[in-house]
Amino acid sequence: QVQLVESGGGLVQAGGSLRLSCAASGIIFSIYDMAWYRQAPGKQRELVATVTSGGTTNYADSLKGRFTISRDNAKNTVYLQMNSLKIEDTAVYYCNAKFRKNYWGQGTQVTVSS
Repeated sequence: QVQLVESGGGLVQAGGSLRLSCAASGIIFSIYDMAWYRQAPGKQRELVATVTSGGTTNYADSLKGRFTISRDNAKNTVYLQMNSLKIEDTAVYYCNAKFRKNYWGQGTQVTVSS
């Protein structure tokens, strides 16, 4: 059974930082491309960042320079370091694993306050 379990969300003041983690099980983690998405209230889910099985990273243009995605294949975990958080970063953040099939985590809430 495939499981993606996100953690690290919470309430933070604008300008602060959070580090999200997504622990994967039930898949051969190293061959999967991993990604973080987010969905704000009333909006569509949007791509935040991706890291391929080979370690290549890509980011939404609006987030470059503030967010960093990384992966640790030994721990079957992907991370999202979020710095200089803004109120508009408030959303549920989802972990995604893709290799022939797509798997999703349950999401973790990030709330940025003024």
